[in-house]
Amino acid sequence: MASIELRDVRKSYGAADVIKGIDLNVAHGEFCVFVGPSGCGKSTLLRMISGLEDITGGEVVIGGDVVNFIPAADRGLAMVFQSYALYPHMTVRQNLSFGLENINTPKSEIATKIDEVSKMLQIDMLLDRRPKDLSGGQRQRVAIGRAVVREPRVFLFDEPLSNLDAELRVDMRGEIAALHRRLGNTMIYVTHDQVEAMTMADKIAVLRLGELEQFGAPLELYNRPENIFVAGFIGSPKMNFVAGRVAEGDRTVLEVATGERMVLPSGGFAQRPGQAVTLGVRPVDLQPVQGGTLTMQVRSVEQLGGESYIYGHLTDATPITLHSPGQTQVNMEETIQIGPINDQLHLFDTETGRTLRMD
Repeated sequence: MASIELRDVRKSYGAADVIKGIDLNVAHGEFCVFVGPSGCGKSTLLRMISGLEDITGGEVVIGGDVVNFIPAADRGLAMVFQSYALYPHMTVRQNLSFGLENINTPKSEIATKIDEVSKMLQIDMLLDRRPKDLSGGQRQRVAIGRAVVREPRVFLFDEPLSNLDAELRVDMRGEIAALHRRLGNTMIYVTHDQVEAMTMADKIAVLRLGELEQFGAPLELYNRPENIFVAGFIGSPKMNFVAGRVAEGDRTVLEVATGERMVLPSGGFAQRPGQAVTLGVRPVDLQPVQGGTLTMQVRSVEQLGGESYIYGHLTDATPITLHSPGQTQVNMEETIQIGPINDQLHLFDTETGRTLRMD
């Protein structure tokens, strides 16, 4: 195992800065997920750690050693790609053994490792097949197995599940998490899917436009987002945002852009009278209530039996989503009153996007 530290890591292509000075520390044995929208720089950052991409500035430190100028093959890492990257003319057994043969590993040791890893990943019945004879999930297991047999210090995963169907992604998600628990290696996993990030990670790094927006445990990011971007990106369905302004005479009253008024918690936020703010409420914390402070026009309702989703907008066209346990009596085209059902509110400075939470 090895820790990974990024010290002011930067990457530029000519005048274009794609990674803009990232500082990050992944401890020994942690499962860290890089998540963000397409083009945020997460795959580029992973390739810089692996040595497949040169860095423009800063330092990449693996196991206490600066590896900026160490070739990818000598960094003690193994990478699993989105496209599997299997050799089509080789059997599964040959794909697994190829890397070990290149470093002159004794044949008896190769055979032992392949036997152990293939049983661990449940591909021992596939060893004599070629990639074209395998399903997508089986190919991904082989790609992971090829990384595991090398016994690397760190595993790097670059969107390994994006080519699989939804049901298989859920299964493989569990298998990769179980593999991490079994091996205990440091793992860095890149995805654009925040559900994957929330369910698999010890720590999540949220990136946007080459910058690190927030780094922390999944529930820390969910419960205490540092800005509007993280609040809207982490959580499914995404957080509702309502624009407003703190009342001039009472900092505990929010004057919503629709003309309605809401009472804010008396403590916990550093809002100023007259300040333009954005209220954030997660769909599960905003529900239809008699005498609610906001008016919602319902556009559509999804009844899933055990849970319900209500979609619509406020009177100023602000989109709103409600997530209710069980079944709902709300109908399409209905106008309802809604309001927060607890104190799980978030308040952001509209100008900067930063949280106004004080603690």
